[in-house]
Amino acid sequence: MSRILRIAIVGGVAGGASAAARARRLSEQAEITLFERGPNVSFANCGLPYHIAGEIEERQRLLVQTPQSLNARFDLDVRVNSEVLAIERGERTLLVRDLKTGKEYRHAYDALVLSPGAEPVRPPLPGIEDGRIRTLRNLEDMDAILEVVRRDGCRTVLVVGAGYIGLEMAEALVHRGRRTAHGLRVVLVEKLPHVMGIADPEMTVPLQEELERNGVDLRLGTTVEAFRPEGERMAASLSSGPALAFDLAILAIGVRPETRLARQAGLELGPTGGIKVDAQMRTSDPAIWAVGDAVEVRDLVLGTPALIPLAGPANRQGRIAAEVILGRASAYKHSQGTAICKVFGLAFAMTGATERQLVRCGHPYRRIYVHPADHATYYPGARPLNLKLLFEPDSGRILGAQAVGQAGVDKRIDVLATAIRAGLTVFDLEDAELCYAPPFGSAKDPVNLAGFVAANVVRGDVELWEPEELAALGPGQLLVDVRTPQEFAQGTIPGALVAPVDELRDRLEDLPRDRELLVFCQVGLRGYVAARLLSQQGFRVRNLSGGYRRYLLWKGAGSQPPMPCEPPVKRQDGNPG
Repeated sequence: MSRILRIAIVGGVAGGASAAARARRLSEQAEITLFERGPNVSFANCGLPYHIAGEIEERQRLLVQTPQSLNARFDLDVRVNSEVLAIERGERTLLVRDLKTGKEYRHAYDALVLSPGAEPVRPPLPGIEDGRIRTLRNLEDMDAILEVVRRDGCRTVLVVGAGYIGLEMAEALVHRGRRTAHGLRVVLVEKLPHVMGIADPEMTVPLQEELERNGVDLRLGTTVEAFRPEGERMAASLSSGPALAFDLAILAIGVRPETRLARQAGLELGPTGGIKVDAQMRTSDPAIWAVGDAVEVRDLVLGTPALIPLAGPANRQGRIAAEVILGRASAYKHSQGTAICKVFGLAFAMTGATERQLVRCGHPYRRIYVHPADHATYYPGARPLNLKLLFEPDSGRILGAQAVGQAGVDKRIDVLATAIRAGLTVFDLEDAELCYAPPFGSAKDPVNLAGFVAANVVRGDVELWEPEELAALGPGQLLVDVRTPQEFAQGTIPGALVAPVDELRDRLEDLPRDRELLVFCQVGLRGYVAARLLSQQGFRVRNLSGGYRRYLLWKGAGSQPPMPCEPPVKRQDGNPG
C-alpha cells in the first residue's frame, strides 16, 4: 500500500485556500494541512473597504470559509494562529509556532505550497510607527480603522497613495463620514501628478474630477516626509504646503511580496523580488510550489517578469499547484493584469500593457481613443465611456486597453481581455458579435467601434495626429475644427479654424492646399469622415483620434511628457509573451 501524500500549505485566502480545496477534490487520500498566521483562513480582502464604507453592513459576509467549514466540507486540517517560522528543506519539515500557546513544533510534508501573499509597504519615515498610522491587509486592520473613524473625535483621515486601495479607501471613508454625525474630511496624497499610477495619465482625469466632486481633498505631486504627534492628533509634514493635522492615516502606497520564508530557505527569487516559479508554479525546490501575490509571473503581452498581485490569478495558481502535485498536467499561462476599480460613480478598468510599459520596453504600438455611450443613446440612461486601445502597428495585435465611465466599463474590458488572451487583432474586433438590445448596448458596440477605428489606422485609411504635436505646430500646418459653430464657440483647441464637416464640400476652396490639415471633432468620428473626404480631394490631412474630448483628457493630465506612438527600438527576441 502506497504512503499517504502529505501536502502542507502556508497561507490561506485566495491562493492557499484554493490549493487546499482543489487538492481535496482530486484526492480523498491526501493529508492536507493549511497553516494561517492570522485568525481567519479565507476572507474577502477585496471587500474590506466596502465594509468600512458601510455598503457591506455585516462583517460576517466577508468570511468566505472558516476552519470549521473547510474541515466539514473538505476534511482539511486548518491551523489558524499558526506561524511557520522556517522551512527545513533537507528534512522536508516546517517549524511552526502556535501563536496562542507559544508552543513550537515540526510538521513533515511531501509537497509544500507557499501562499504568503504581499505585505503593505511602510517606508522608514519618522513617526510612522505610531498606532494611528495604519495599513489595510486583513480583518483586524479593518476593525482597527473602523474603531477610530467611529469616534466622535475623528475628523480628518489622511490616505497616502492613490492606487487601487487608496482610491477605494478614499471613497469608503467619504461614505463612512456621511453615515456619522460629525462627518469626515478625507485628504488623499499622491506623489505622482495623477491618481492610479499604473494607468496612463490621461485616462485618470475623470477619476480625479470625480474625487474632487465628492469632497476628497486631492493633493497630487505631493509626498509625506514625516509624521509627528500634535497634541491629541498627528501631523504629516508634506513636500509642499503646510503640515496636515489628522486623526488617522491609511498607508496605501503599494505592496511587496512577502518572501521571508522563501529567502531564508534559499529558494530562488526573480529580478522583481518575487518567488521565482515555473509554469507549474514549482519553485527552485522540486518539492515546493508558490502561488499568489508573492510569486513572480510573466507578463502575457510583453513577456517580461512581473508582480501582479490580483485575486483571480492567485486562485488559478493555487488550483494549478494542487493539480501538478497530484499528477495532472497543468500550467499557468501568464498574467495580463486585468483589473477594475470603483471610484464613486465611475469605474476604471484595464487589461494588458499600458502605453508607458510599451515605451519602456521599446515595443512598437499605436493608440486610438473612442468615446461612445454604454448603450443606445435613444434609450434612456445612456452614459459616455472613454476607451483607449493599444495595438501593434503592422499586425493589429491587441496589446492593451483602458476604460473609464459610469457604466459598461467592465463588459468592454472583459471582452478585450479575452481578445488579448486569444491573441486577436483589431480586425477581429470589427467582427466580434456581441449582445445588442437598446438597454444594453448598440449595434456597433464600443468594442466594435474601437476595432473599426484601429483597423482604419492599420490599413492606412486615415493618418492620426497626437496632442503632443501641438507644442511644435509649424506654419505648414493648420488646425481645423469640423464641429458646428455652436460647439466651436463652447471651446476649441487654440488656433483652430472652424469648418463644419457637413459644409466641407462647399468650402474646399477656402482651405489651403499647401498646408497639412490637422482635423478634429468632438469624439473622432466626424474628424474621420472629414479626413477621408479631404484626402480624396488631394489635401494632406490627419485626424485626432478621440477628438476634442481626448484633447481635454490630455490637457487635464497636465500635458505630460510626450510618449511616442511608435518607439524606434524593437524587442530583440520577438517573443509576444
